[in-house]
Amino acid sequence: MNLTAKYIFFLALSLAPYSLLAQRSKMTYRNRLGDTTVLVNTAVKPPRVKGPPALTSEFSGGIKFNSDGYGIFLDKGWLKGGEDFGAENKDKLFNVRLLEFELIERKHPKEKRTNSAPGFVGIQSNSYILGKINNFYVAKLGYGNRRMIAGKPDPGCFSVHWVYLGGIAAGLVKPYYLRIYGAGDQKYVDSSDIENFINPNNIEGRSSFFKGFNELKIVPGLYFKTGLHFDFSSSRKTLWALEIGVNGEAYTQKIQQMVLSDPKSIFLNFYAGLSFGKLR
Repeated sequence: MNLTAKYIFFLALSLAPYSLLAQRSKMTYRNRLGDTTVLVNTAVKPPRVKGPPALTSEFSGGIKFNSDGYGIFLDKGWLKGGEDFGAENKDKLFNVRLLEFELIERKHPKEKRTNSAPGFVGIQSNSYILGKINNFYVAKLGYGNRRMIAGKPDPGCFSVHWVYLGGIAAGLVKPYYLRIYGAGDQKYVDSSDIENFINPNNIEGRSSFFKGFNELKIVPGLYFKTGLHFDFSSSRKTLWALEIGVNGEAYTQKIQQMVLSDPKSIFLNFYAGLSFGKLR
């Protein structure tokens, strides 16, 4: 081996450790870079905040004024919004399935209250309805739908809904008692009693309101109603609405309310109702 070859050999031998150290340092740098990348990708995400639960039901009640009477009602509703129309609509009340109970008193168009002794103060409590022979109450239980047709379904916004439902009706017929001079409490039985119910000179006044409830007669029937429901609710969990529409009832027997009027089994009327309630 000549002198030049020896120098080259010893130079390569002396630089070998530095070369290995440089490679090791470079590999370590790459590993650290890789570790940094993994840490960024596995960073903990902030927890997702859930909003309030979707509204699913409503419960409301109110008063109803008919063209031939008045009454009260209770509604139980199941909301068809939320997941049916997308999660973003969970508080928007598009459609409602309804179960309704209603109790009303039906008045006859010819009813007119008369004072038994108009010349005396304090006798107004003895006023009565001349010619009336039966009180007519109606209990109803129905099922139907309320569908939005106009407006906005957002909480606090005005909306218009079409409501329709039907079900069973129970006509509750109670004899109307009058106090007849010389005879006491009397009810209308047949045509022989007409004079006592149409002649004011024979009538002392009306009997107790509770008189005749033990003789209550139930007449089964069916009913249907349809109308417009105007929702004025100001928040997501309150219900305030006005409803107007028409109502029809049909019974298995004819019902007579006034002595000189024909009995009938089919009744039609207009109604307006105010409802207040809660949603959840």
